[in-house]
Amino acid sequence: LPASDPEPRALGLTARHLAYIIYTSGSTGTPKGIEMPHGSLMNLLWSSPEFGAPKRRTLQFTTLNFDVSFQELFSCWRDGGLLVLVQEETRADFSELLDFVCREGIERLFLPFVALKHFAEAWCARGALLPSLREIYTAGEQLRATPELRSFFETHPRARLINQYGPTETHVVTEHRLVADPSCWPQLPPIGRPIANARIYLLDAHGAPVPVGAVGELYVGGAGVARGYLNRPELTADRFTASPFVEGDRLYRSGDLARYLPDGNLEFLGRNDDQVKIRGFRIEPGEIAARLCEHELVGDAVVVARADRTGDQRLVAYVVAKPADGSEGADGAQLAASLRAHLGGRLPDYMVPSAFVRLDGLPLTPNGKLDRQALPAPDDDAYARTAYEAPQGEVETLLAGIWAELLGVERVGRHDNFFELGGHSLLAVQLSSRMSQAVGVALPLTKLFATPVLAEVARATSITLIEQEFDRHELLKLLSLESRNDRFN
Repeated sequence: LPASDPEPRALGLTARHLAYIIYTSGSTGTPKGIEMPHGSLMNLLWSSPEFGAPKRRTLQFTTLNFDVSFQELFSCWRDGGLLVLVQEETRADFSELLDFVCREGIERLFLPFVALKHFAEAWCARGALLPSLREIYTAGEQLRATPELRSFFETHPRARLINQYGPTETHVVTEHRLVADPSCWPQLPPIGRPIANARIYLLDAHGAPVPVGAVGELYVGGAGVARGYLNRPELTADRFTASPFVEGDRLYRSGDLARYLPDGNLEFLGRNDDQVKIRGFRIEPGEIAARLCEHELVGDAVVVARADRTGDQRLVAYVVAKPADGSEGADGAQLAASLRAHLGGRLPDYMVPSAFVRLDGLPLTPNGKLDRQALPAPDDDAYARTAYEAPQGEVETLLAGIWAELLGVERVGRHDNFFELGGHSLLAVQLSSRMSQAVGVALPLTKLFATPVLAEVARATSITLIEQEFDRHELLKLLSLESRNDRFN
């Protein structure tokens, strides 16, 4: 701006001018650029009940391509607080992150739920107190009050947990503060009430408001709504519409389902279509199924998200092989390996299912629709694995048990691949932490990514243990020699 006239309005600038463009995950193959104006971000910051709160030491945990980073940055600077940066290695290792938060006296954290879950689990394994912590904001996926999370907040009564909701197209529009005894928290806490200048409508298929307790699609109006999608006028017209309730207002159709609870809070109930969100990525299972059907052995396919034995959401593909093509001779594990390789060259890693279940035919309801409830849980053969060979030796057997527990599978063979059994980077961090507790060796993540086969991981662990034992004996010999010299002198 010219030094002689620093007033933005003199240049015709308004709150509707563009502040930033942020892209969604692009799980359908075409990322969408969302145009967010200044007014939306300003409303989030200045309408917050935390405005005027004590200055907080805030950790910048999220990356700049995630809109939560704007909350970390600007809310901290708004209050005159200190923004604490963290190295990527520490951010990815929740045990180290705990030490960092304690050492730096962090008072405010913004953690997506998946990260919060692992943060609480790491704390339970360590038990270190975080006396400075006052606020943890979470969003991104549906909050679950896990036992580890309850235990963390029971031990830190001065810290508050704030559950927020808001699509990228609107930023945060509701929040719920969990202030009661953590043991009384519901398993799936509500997403709360609208923040200031945000309007929420639950509408039925005809665009009419639903009564309290009834399920409706969540529409967002008010100051937080984006201008639309960059260079996507048809998509913008489909998702952003004029409000029939407030003149001049625009509504964003979120595709999320919710209902009002008797106390006025909103309960989130998932998507109204097949879209799912896993580890922060929006995923269209239909896109994955379409790629599966391009495989020469696949006649039909469907992909769903389902919880494994650990409670984590995993993508599972159900496939029907084409008849009379020689595929009858391929067992489940061989087919899984072939399909995983096929998808790996066409889709990003987070869209490749953890398991592939072969069916004679997809189950249908009496009216001919897919019966999702009848889809069976995947067994061990559904994963891309080689022929099972039992672990050998104490270290392999111990690690196999840890892998099975983390990955939610019944057994792990010595030639199984951690990532082909459904492992990912967050589970890899947990694996390193569990190994440190169980055998005294925290395997570097780079080594796990380079050699993710159980036998190789066990071999590297054994070598490290031998080196540690050798160093210990050498130290004892030096100490003994020094003691003898002291006696001689």
